[in-house]
Amino acid sequence: VQLVESGGASVQAGGSLRLSCAATDFRFENYAIAWFRQAPGKEREGISVIRVPEGDTAYADSVKGRFSISSARAKHTVFLQINILKPGDTGIYYCACLFFLVGVIPNLQPILSRHTSDFYFWSQVTQLTVSS
Repeated sequence: VQLVESGGASVQAGGSLRLSCAATDFRFENYAIAWFRQAPGKEREGISVIRVPEGDTAYADSVKGRFSISSARAKHTVFLQINILKPGDTGIYYCACLFFLVGVIPNLQPILSRHTSDFYFWSQVTQLTVSS
C-alpha cells in the first residue's frame, strides 16, 4: 500500500487549490484518511479527516469554513479543497491512513491529534506556498 499525494504548488493568497491523496494497492473497507500540515517553525497540525466509505468528516477549528475534504471511493482517493488561501496556509502537507474493523464507527475528531505511530501509512510531503 502506498499513499501518493499531489497538488502542492506556489499560489497567490485568495486563490484555491486541491490536494489529492491516492491509495494504491488498497483492499480495506473501513478506513480514515487524515490530512496534516506543518508550517515553518511550527508543530504538525491535524487539519481534516474523512472516513471511507461513509464520508463522515472532521476538521480542525483553524480550517473550518475554508477547507473541504472529500473522497472518490472507487479510486481510493481523498481530496482536500482549500479555498481563500492565506499565507498562513504555507507549509508541507501530507496524508495518512488509519484502519478500522468493519462495523466500527470511530470518533473522527480525536484522530487529528493522534500520534504519528498510530497511522499505518503516510504519503510523501508536498509543499504549499501562499504568497500575499
